[in-house]
Amino acid sequence: MRKQEEMLIISQHEIAKGIFELVLKGDLVSTMLQAGQFVNVKTGDGGLILRRPISICNINHETSELTLIYRAEGAGTKVLSEKKAGDFVDILGPLGTGFDLDQVEVGAKVVLVGGGIGVPPMYETVQRLSKRGNKVIAVLGFASQEDVFYEEKFQEFAEVHVATMDGSHGFKGHVVQLIQEKGIDFDWVLGCGPHVMLHAIASEYGGSKKGFLSFEERMACGIGACYACICETKDGSRTRVCKEGPVYDMSEVKV
Repeated sequence: MRKQEEMLIISQHEIAKGIFELVLKGDLVSTMLQAGQFVNVKTGDGGLILRRPISICNINHETSELTLIYRAEGAGTKVLSEKKAGDFVDILGPLGTGFDLDQVEVGAKVVLVGGGIGVPPMYETVQRLSKRGNKVIAVLGFASQEDVFYEEKFQEFAEVHVATMDGSHGFKGHVVQLIQEKGIDFDWVLGCGPHVMLHAIASEYGGSKKGFLSFEERMACGIGACYACICETKDGSRTRVCKEGPVYDMSEVKV
């Protein structure tokens, strides 16, 4: 159920270069039931009209706390990064369709692939899969060592491999190259990241593995009203990433 709330900032820290971890508290958390969804954040007033879509990283129903991780690169997110504990942020959510983990067989071996700012939604996902008894391998991709975050947090729930494009930390190359180099075997692949990464996953494993892909798109409204974030399926239909997505069955969507 979509709701809107002024949520209290519990903490905010820069955890990698230009990457911020924001912890919020509020009743809205009780409505967040699915890994892979997102919220729309009002970052400021005046000229900052459009909300910013940010993936949900962690949901704590016991404390009514929500963790968001985002990159401060535009005007809106830079304003957001300046907010402090005790401030309030206008949040709309939860939005979109997340990972249908009930489709993943209990005991199945799952590879979670996160690229850059596509890593955060995989953190809530890895916790849920681990609790279900799935064997999980997390493959996290970043540009360089200064961009890496949450490696140790993922290690609490999964076997973790990190790839950096410049080789400054972990494997040198992209995530699919790492999977191939390590000879990682799996039943399911769940990916979130830039389009080029999702394309590589679908091209390599779309015909042989089951999986879900979570798309990163520019979203104007975030609620399916403006049709600005369109994704085409293999049967030729067009869907809204903010509404029917951002998570799609890998076998059904064009990448």
